[in-house]
Amino acid sequence: MAQEETEKIKEIIEEDIWGSIKEFLDLGFHYNSGDKSIHVTIGVLLLLTIAFIVTSFVLQWVRRFFTRRMEAEDKLKFISIFKFIKYVVYILVILFTMSAAGIDITILITASAALFVGLGLALQELFQDIIGGIFIIVDKSLRVGDIIEVDGKVGKVFEIKLRTTRAITRDDKIIIIPNHHFISDIVYNYTQNHKTTRENVKVGVAYGSNVELVTSVLEAIVKEQRGVLKSPKPFVLFEDFGDSALLFSLNFYISDSFSDPRLKSDLRYKIDAAFRKNNITIPFPQRDVHIFQQTPFKHSNVQKDN
Repeated sequence: MAQEETEKIKEIIEEDIWGSIKEFLDLGFHYNSGDKSIHVTIGVLLLLTIAFIVTSFVLQWVRRFFTRRMEAEDKLKFISIFKFIKYVVYILVILFTMSAAGIDITILITASAALFVGLGLALQELFQDIIGGIFIIVDKSLRVGDIIEVDGKVGKVFEIKLRTTRAITRDDKIIIIPNHHFISDIVYNYTQNHKTTRENVKVGVAYGSNVELVTSVLEAIVKEQRGVLKSPKPFVLFEDFGDSALLFSLNFYISDSFSDPRLKSDLRYKIDAAFRKNNITIPFPQRDVHIFQQTPFKHSNVQKDN
């Protein structure tokens, strides 16, 4: 008896309840033509809706996972990226649902592949810029306020976007840098580790000058210069014996590399004045010219008319 009741309950569930649900899910549009058949039913539409909901939930979780440690400003930069990814995933879900409905999507996939290859080639540099922007934001290799040098131009970064980075140069001009430069080219970041940088001013003095006096004069000048850090301590290097001068470099540390040309100019003014005061000569380039003659000069007698 118990076994018969179990079989009856199973039969009721399979035939009545599940059968009714299956009939309901099979309601819709059915098209049969030989080996091909297309079925757009409530079940397919329900599957598509569930797939969209699950996909949206997974994408939101992925976005939160990758941006959980980012600042609010950096999180906003990822909105467009995740929207693009979401649309691509939605298209894939639609194609999968169409395939499940019996629609032949081979031609559509082939055409889409050719289209995406063309777009990929055309937008290759754009994608590189976006990938570069993602790397910059994620690994913090560049921050707003950093002083960088790109193609010989020094600028202070004031805005980082997914495609480009904007910096202002020392002459108050805006330089727009595609982000792929930061992953493919050599970029100097003056303030990556800290705000302090070492700068130098080079000067040459005439041969025969008192090098100890030159060193003391340079050290005295840099100690009084506003903007130069006391620690680390400035120092002077006797760099080399040049063609026309003894070469020195005055090395010092500053906390504002962006405005260092003005500070260096001020130091050069003071060095010139101090050297004049102490009779230290800054020479100009000199060359010894030797003339070699292969044949002797020929002298001709010139008769003067009386």
